[in-house]
Amino acid sequence: MHGRLALVTAAALLAVAPASRAEDAGLRAGKGFLETAVYTEAQDKEILELFDGLRVADCTDGMDAVGLPGVGLMDPAIHPLWKDTEAFTHRFIGIAVTARYVPTQRAWAGRLPAEEYDAWSGKWYGELSPEPFVDLIRPGTAVVLDDALDADVGSIGSNNILAWKLAGMVGVVTNATSRDTDEIITEGVPLYFRHPGRGIRPGRNEIESVNRPIVCGGVLVMPGDVVVADGDGVLVVPRGVAADVARYARGIMDGDKAGRRGLYEKLGLPSDPSVE
Repeated sequence: MHGRLALVTAAALLAVAPASRAEDAGLRAGKGFLETAVYTEAQDKEILELFDGLRVADCTDGMDAVGLPGVGLMDPAIHPLWKDTEAFTHRFIGIAVTARYVPTQRAWAGRLPAEEYDAWSGKWYGELSPEPFVDLIRPGTAVVLDDALDADVGSIGSNNILAWKLAGMVGVVTNATSRDTDEIITEGVPLYFRHPGRGIRPGRNEIESVNRPIVCGGVLVMPGDVVVADGDGVLVVPRGVAADVARYARGIMDGDKAGRRGLYEKLGLPSDPSVE
C-alpha cells in the first residue's frame, strides 16, 4: 500500500513539473510583483490642490489619523540642502516619479586620451546611466531617486536639476548624493539628500528602472505617491489614503495657525507667512 501511494505521489509531481519549470524560467528572467499605478495629470492636480500649503508635521498627523503612524517618514538623514526661513521656498509637495540607479560592476575606462575618454563617458551617459524619467516629468512632479549611495557619484547637478525644473519638477529627493551644491543653493531648486557626491555617473552607476517601487530614506515610494518635504524632513503619503490625510492635515494646520496668530498678537510679533 505504501509503495502504491509513493508511485501515485511521484506521478503527481511529474505531472506538475513542466508547469513548475516554466514558472521557474519566468522568474529567472526577472519579475516585478508590485504594479505601478498610472494617474492622469488632472488627477495629480486634484490631489496636489488638497495638499497645498500643508507641512510635514500636519501630514504626519494625518497619517496617524488614517491608521498609518510612522509610515512614510524618511530617515532624518535625508535633509534639505538649503532652507529659506522667510518665504519657505525650500518646501515642496509633489507627485512621485521614481528612478533607481545601482552601482556598476563594469571596469573603468583607464587612462585614455581626452577625446577617447569623452567618447567613453558620453556613451556611458547615453546607454548605461541616462535619465529616462525626464520624459515623465510634468507640472507638480517630485523626482525621487534611489541611487548608489557608496559610489560618491553626483547624479544630480546644477545643470540637470534646472532642466528637470524647466519640465515642471517641483523638488528632488535622493537617498544618496548631489554635486554642485553651491550652485543648486543659488538656483533655489528644492533638493533633499544625504550628503555631497563629487564624481560623475560614468564608471560609477547604471540606471536599473524607472517609475517602479523604490526605497528612499528607508521608506517605500510608489510612483504617484504624494511627497511632502520641508525643514522637518520628507514624508511619503501613499496615494490611496492621500485625500483623507490631506483633509485631516488641513484642520491641524488651520488650528495651529489660528492659535499662533493669537500668540503673535499678544507678544507683539509682526505677521509672517507661517501664520498667514
